[in-house]
Amino acid sequence: MASLRTSGPCPAAAGGQEPWRQGRRHETFKGRDIDPATGERLIEVFAALAAHAVALDASLSAAEFDALPLKAVADAATGKRDYELLAGLPDAFADDREEQAVKVFRLYAYEGGQHSRQLFLLSREVRYALNILAERLPAPSPTCGDVFHRVDETGLPQ
Repeated sequence: MASLRTSGPCPAAAGGQEPWRQGRRHETFKGRDIDPATGERLIEVFAALAAHAVALDASLSAAEFDALPLKAVADAATGKRDYELLAGLPDAFADDREEQAVKVFRLYAYEGGQHSRQLFLLSREVRYALNILAERLPAPSPTCGDVFHRVDETGLPQ
């Protein structure tokens, strides 16, 4: 059984933690017929899938995940097609929540129509949030590992 790492600092950071930003995002979600809780969860999944796609493209092992550049993950969120983000995923997951999240993403990706437009909106949210996060981190080329270290330093929940 595999883990996609849809929880933790890197995917969760993609949601952006500023209350004003989250409020605006929820209004946008409602205007696009996306339940805010579902939208937030899909943003985390989107970030995890983008990170997985970048790691797969770079032939990185799970141990090297921390070396993923945030910019590359942000670029993959909007630069890869939905089905490309799903490529190479394991058949089974160690975490039921992760497996359910991937199934919802697959449903949205293959349903088309309104769901495709919703995924496009979510991809832009992920890219925006990761780019903002990268600008705020002190490292010159921030990685997912830098996010993990920052979370540890500040004591934020993972």
